[in-house]
Amino acid sequence: MILIFLSIHLNNILVSGLSLNDQVHQTPADMFKRPGGEAKINCFHTIQSYNQILWYKQTNEQLQFLGYMNINNGYPENGAGVKIEGNANTDQNCTLTIEGLTLNSSAVYFCAARLCQYEAYFGPGTKLTVLGKDDKITPPTVKVLEPSEKECRNKVEKEKRKKTLLCVISRFYPDHVNVTWKINNEEMSKGVATDNMPAQPNDGEFYKITSRLKVDANKWFDPENEFKCIASFFNGTGTTYHENGTRGIEAPKTGQNITTEAYLKRSQTAKLSYGVLIIKGCVYGAFVMFLVWKLPGSSGKRNN
Repeated sequence: MILIFLSIHLNNILVSGLSLNDQVHQTPADMFKRPGGEAKINCFHTIQSYNQILWYKQTNEQLQFLGYMNINNGYPENGAGVKIEGNANTDQNCTLTIEGLTLNSSAVYFCAARLCQYEAYFGPGTKLTVLGKDDKITPPTVKVLEPSEKECRNKVEKEKRKKTLLCVISRFYPDHVNVTWKINNEEMSKGVATDNMPAQPNDGEFYKITSRLKVDANKWFDPENEFKCIASFFNGTGTTYHENGTRGIEAPKTGQNITTEAYLKRSQTAKLSYGVLIIKGCVYGAFVMFLVWKLPGSSGKRNN
């Protein structure tokens, strides 16, 4: 049995050419099973001349080679507990059967198409979770938290100022969740940062994951904008969607949280007003001195 330890994402280290990955397909994408049963994963590709399909099991950062199919002959690794059947040629189907499922069978399974010594191209993966006999499938709770009032407060930055919304997806089981953000029903990719994987706080029963959306401050200070966080959850038979959202707010009128442009404009106005006051003061001082000089009791008058 071959074990490969990964320090970075699977596709980054095992696939050097990304253009053909879209031609390798796996079904299903998600799967729940109970202990003692079996799980079947299908793989096919549309890459001309490729006639081998390799199978891998990934748990955390460990990748295990399970075996391969050469044309129509399957070669599972000894002790892997799998069967490999079907055909590895273009547009044919190859099936991996994981037998005698246990909780340790939970993992992400990948197939890869290959031709002899040429590079392999990987499918998107199938996530398998083996549930305990008493485990209950529970959909997530989604909550969006608004940006802090203190974020970017009283600061001038060269770049546009930002506000960060936080989405907390919690109390779900198992961990088959994907997170997306939308502004006014338009899906966002820029400014989105989501945890790499769900966590089980305090080794609890449920999972939790967080995601952050960073937007320009002027978008947040607009009540017309709607910000929505959506969690897609696989429940064993299909995908359900759970969401929560909030709307932007009016920009504060107290001078707090103003944009850089507004701050600079106000600064220029203040400088101009200060300059006008200085000029007025100088003119007034000159006028007073002129009056003093004109007074009858001044030294200039006595000399006359």
